[in-house]
This record gives sequence, C-alpha cells and structure tokens, in this order.
Amino acid sequence: MDSIIINAIGYIGLIINLYSMSVKGEYKLRLISTIANTVYIVYGILLNAYPIIIGCSIAVLLHIYRLKNLKPKKDD
Repeated sequence: MDSIIINAIGYIGLIINLYSMSVKGEYKLRLISTIANTVYIVYGILLNAYPIIIGCSIAVLLHIYRLKNLKPKKDD
C-alpha cells in the first residue's frame, strides 16, 4: 500500500485521539478513544508494527470493558 495512505491513516488516528481528549464526559472520551485505537490497529497492521497492534488492542479491550459499565449521562 502507498506510504502516503498509510501515513494518512496514522494521522487520522492521531487527530481522533487528540479530539477524544477534548470532549467532556468519560463515556464520550472512551468511545472516541476506542475508535482512535481501532484506527491505530489498522495502521499498525499496515506497518507490520506489533507493539502498536498489541498496545492498541489492549487499550480497545479496556475501553470496551469500561464502556459496558458506564451509562451515557446527559452531559455525554
């Protein structure tokens, strides 16, 4: 795959991750972070970078676990 596309996927993950840090409410933060980490997993697969794949996979599992225990609030 073209390196420009691979880099674009990485930057998209970065932008989503940074956005997640600006939202109010833990539910939204974890939901958007889950999306960002999923993009990072795709990025890691394209780079064949196992540390990225493993780290982001663990983060996704942790976010999903916490999301199941949280309920969206009015502010979220």
